Amino acid sequence: MKRFNRARSDRAFTIVEVIVIVVILGIIAAVIAPRLLSRVAESKRSVAASNAAALSTAMKTFIVDCGMPEPGASINILWERPGNVVERDWKGPYVDNADQLKDPWGNLYVLRVPGQKNVDFDVVSYGKDGQPGGEDENEDVIKP
Repeated sequence: MKRFNRARSDRAFTIVEVIVIVVILGIIAAVIAPRLLSRVAESKRSVAASNAAALSTAMKTFIVDCGMPEPGASINILWERPGNVVERDWKGPYVDNADQLKDPWGNLYVLRVPGQKNVDFDVVSYGKDGQPGGEDENEDVIKP
């Protein structure tokens, strides 16, 4: 009987082995996590730029159909007909769904008429913080 108990206990991990494994996993996580998080931030900025470019194209179609929107108009004009646009001129919605009007951080894109970067209009994402300016994830994305 003693031989069986000893063989059974030899197969288990000691507390020292478990602690060593946990420390190694912690070190690996501490080294890899910042790199992965920076990649996520980069990918969200890329998605924001791509989506802003698509909204910019939709906005150009809107302008062809309805004319230049009034200063201060919202990006929602691509989804819902503005009150100052005649119904027969509006051939929208110009996006597939209202969620396309949101950036990867869940904020609505901003339509600036007239544009600050471009003459006629800008489509802007203010980044993660939703505020103008910033760096890294909070940096503005402006298209076209």
